Amino acid sequence: MSAEINRSEPDLFLPPEGFVPDSRPIILASSSPRRRKLMAEYGYRFEVIEPDPAAECGICSRETPPELVARLAYQKAADVIQKIDIDERIVLSCDTVAEYAGMVLGKPNDIDHAKEMLLRLRGREHRVYSGLCLWSRASGHRIVRVDCSTLVLKQFTDLELQEYLASDLWVGKAGSLGFQDGPPWLTLLSGSATNVVGLPMELLSQMLRGF
Repeated sequence: MSAEINRSEPDLFLPPEGFVPDSRPIILASSSPRRRKLMAEYGYRFEVIEPDPAAECGICSRETPPELVARLAYQKAADVIQKIDIDERIVLSCDTVAEYAGMVLGKPNDIDHAKEMLLRLRGREHRVYSGLCLWSRASGHRIVRVDCSTLVLKQFTDLELQEYLASDLWVGKAGSLGFQDGPPWLTLLSGSATNVVGLPMELLSQMLRGF
């Protein structure tokens, strides 16, 4: 059984000691400030080109959560790759969703939707999946991988729920939860903490080494 990881550890989202980032220039195909922050903290050379909103749409009822995030990451990269010149830059895209009992929990539409998600997850384990895509226009090479982390949302009171909803920390977060700034009743059981934030940095490093 995996040991629980304390969400408040100060170095949880920082690179390990001695980490050396890939030196190639990267285009981050994302509008997420959390992904930009992780890329900067890990020392990558990157610029941001946001994909069109249409590239992030479309859920197939027959898709599993891993299939969904892999496809959406691919669509985002495919959109941005057409916007750049043929050079040595690598396009990086990512898509993240939470999943409980086979149900995909994306970003909440409003506060009522966020409350519904949180009540569904209260006292239960759930998973967070991220699809990563790397794409080189110069070589045409592209790869897609998926990462998974398991969390548990412990029991919380109705008052704690109201306070969390009032904080607006749920806005723009898959499953209505931000592990990096979420309530103390959210615990990572296994997998990558950065994956839960929205960009699995360990997987990214592995993919770049083999790219």
